[in-house]
Amino acid sequence: MPSTSYLLGVLALVFSLTLALRAVPFAVLRTLRGSVIVQRLAVWMPVGIMAILAVTSLRSTVVAVPGTLHWALLAVAVTVAVHLAAGRRTILSVGIGTAVYVVLVNAW
Repeated sequence: MPSTSYLLGVLALVFSLTLALRAVPFAVLRTLRGSVIVQRLAVWMPVGIMAILAVTSLRSTVVAVPGTLHWALLAVAVTVAVHLAAGRRTILSVGIGTAVYVVLVNAW
């Protein structure tokens, strides 16, 4: 069993590294706020991440439960409609789309 001083040293090192790795992006971002690249990333990155998550989730769901492709596509359409109609509120649209999918799959 490692000594107490060794464990405390490891914990201090891990804490310091974690804090530094989480703080560095914010410190660098402050200087890059006016950059065109950062502004474009701020617009397109959330959309790209959501698209990747949606495709991955739909693929695994449709493969795992055959016969649900039409329900999944309908839930995606509802999600997009709610997202555009509700002022682009991501949590609301994803929540309603998920609820629609769950209800459709379990009701039929």
